[in-house]
Amino acid sequence: MDKFVRGYKVFNEDWTCSPNGNTKQYTCPGKFEEDITPVRCGRGMHFCRKAADCFNYYNFNPKNKVAEVIAYGDIVEVGDKCCTNKLEIVREIPWQELLTIVNTGKDCTGLRNTGDRNTGDRNTGDRNTGDWNTGDWNTGNRNTGDRNTGNRNTGDRNTGNWNTGDWNTGDWNKSSCNTGCFNTEEQKIMLFNKPSNMTYNDWLRSDARYLLNHIPKDVVEWVYEKDMTDEEKAAHPTYETTGGYLRVLDESECAQIWWDGLSETDKSTIKAIPNFNGEIFEECTGIKIREVDE
Repeated sequence: MDKFVRGYKVFNEDWTCSPNGNTKQYTCPGKFEEDITPVRCGRGMHFCRKAADCFNYYNFNPKNKVAEVIAYGDIVEVGDKCCTNKLEIVREIPWQELLTIVNTGKDCTGLRNTGDRNTGDRNTGDRNTGDWNTGDWNTGNRNTGDRNTGNRNTGDRNTGNWNTGDWNTGDWNKSSCNTGCFNTEEQKIMLFNKPSNMTYNDWLRSDARYLLNHIPKDVVEWVYEKDMTDEEKAAHPTYETTGGYLRVLDESECAQIWWDGLSETDKSTIKAIPNFNGEIFEECTGIKIREVDE
């Protein structure tokens, strides 16, 4: 039996506790003594040596009060819970400080995290919203992969549960890039609204996709005063000083300029995408395939 034991105790937001239905009022700081022989979960004032263990018995709620305590007198300890007949409440622990005590990771809002910036409990990975994740950036529970929305995924970027492959939407997929459940082979994808013989991984590795990923964004051009419309002059009155203005091209204009500057070889590579359809291509990209390109 220790002469004294330091620990932590959680209270209701009004500094009360209600063991066995009997409400006891505390103050912080304060010293309290009961003329009893303490019995764990029976009688006496209860606390835990570790702050995180307190939340095996209380909700992890920032409205609750948490205090550093010292127990004197008779002390009974069983498992993660202690009981005493003489207790000193030393100080209140602010919630932000508590988060650093109950987590070994940094900037966590959950409980018992060893990783960093987790919103959830018992994560060893980082930036998870959920519990028991060893991977990173998961929204869900018990994921060992990364960036999953779901539970128990060992692959990455899945939306669903129990996926060992990657980029799946569904459950129990062992292959990747599936929409559905219990798939062991990667599915073929639709291209231009029709079935194709390509998988999504085939598409990711294709020359056509590589080229299309180089469509520029936020292209600007200088418009001289003599070429400005009345609407442009009203929108950009500084043209009188500068002699014009910088116009930001929209995405379809950027894409069309990029396409018109491609070599015939690169254009042919894109038009060789299975099921290629010029009208659908224009609707999706803003690029009009001119007759000279056909």
